[in-house]
Amino acid sequence: MKSKTLFWLIVWLFLLQSCSIQREIVDRPIVFDQERIKLTKEYLAQRYNLVQDTPEIIPKMVVLHWTAIPTLEKSFEAFEKSTLPNWRPDIESVSGLNVSSHFLVDQDGTIYRLMPETTMARHVIGLNHCAIGIENVGGTSETPLTKEQLKSNIFLVRYLTEKYPIEYVVGHLEYTQFEGHPLWLEVDDSYRTKKTDPGMDFMQKVRRATRKLSFKPVPTK
Repeated sequence: MKSKTLFWLIVWLFLLQSCSIQREIVDRPIVFDQERIKLTKEYLAQRYNLVQDTPEIIPKMVVLHWTAIPTLEKSFEAFEKSTLPNWRPDIESVSGLNVSSHFLVDQDGTIYRLMPETTMARHVIGLNHCAIGIENVGGTSETPLTKEQLKSNIFLVRYLTEKYPIEYVVGHLEYTQFEGHPLWLEVDDSYRTKKTDPGMDFMQKVRRATRKLSFKPVPTK
């Protein structure tokens, strides 16, 4: 009983601390030129059958990731250019649009906004048309995600929920559970990649800290 009481005391203290989290968002835009706009609109049309004049989205979910890259600069570099680098042949055949995310969180918890929150980023198959992406620097055994990153992700989830009709908070590793869901629009049944980010432990901690926001549960197959 004592160990159980101690466990819940630790959880309560963590949640109490997380409620007071405040963070500054630093704007550090990636390249979003006419080429990227064109490729993004093509992606929406070809992958989701959404023909639009602009690459805008209405956010309904937040998807958390890790970059598996150990530094902020290298992580930023991976997203910066409009077209995919030559080391991503695995997804280039689908679209030449580079991967990106709306936010990038450094290991010290600093939050960088890379692009407008209502512009489509390529970060999750099937759901980019309604998803805000948060990337976290690191995620490997050598550079695991940090407590400061966790706090920043909790802050961002709350911040975004105040601005947009967010229904789901999802880990990248959970994205295929939305197959068959009304939000799932990917036209190619063979286009899937296996993901483990940002880890279920990280997701559970974010969900515990934001449970009062009453997000919908991730679908189960």
